[in-house]
Amino acid sequence: MINEIAFTVTPVTDLARARAFYEGVLELKPALVAEEAGWVEYAIGDTAFALGKADEKWKPSALGSSVAFEVDDLDATVTKLKESGVTFDMEVMDTPVCRMAVVLDPDGSKVMIHKRKAA
Repeated sequence: MINEIAFTVTPVTDLARARAFYEGVLELKPALVAEEAGWVEYAIGDTAFALGKADEKWKPSALGSSVAFEVDDLDATVTKLKESGVTFDMEVMDTPVCRMAVVLDPDGSKVMIHKRKAA
C-alpha cells in the first residue's frame, strides 16, 4: 500500500527561469541540484517538490496536476507575489477549511498558495 508521497515534480522548459521563480519569488531553497540531469529538488516538510526538464513526452500544462504550497500568512504572500509581477490565475478564495490563490509559474503551470484555517 502507499504510505507517503515521496516527491512531486513539475515539468519546466527552462530550468534557470523556473529556478528564478521558485527560488527567487517563492523563496524555496534547493536541497538537491542536478542541472546536468535537468533536476532540482526542494525539501518541504517531510517530502520534496522537484523541477524536471520537460521533453517532447512530458510538457508543462495548466490543465494537469498542480502543487499547493502552505504559507504562514496568505495575505502577505499574495501582496509580495503581486509586487513581483506574478500572474494570478485565481485571486484569493475562501472555503470552509482554507484560503487560497492560484498563480502561474513561467511555463503556465498552476501553483496554489494555500493557508489552512484553524480547526
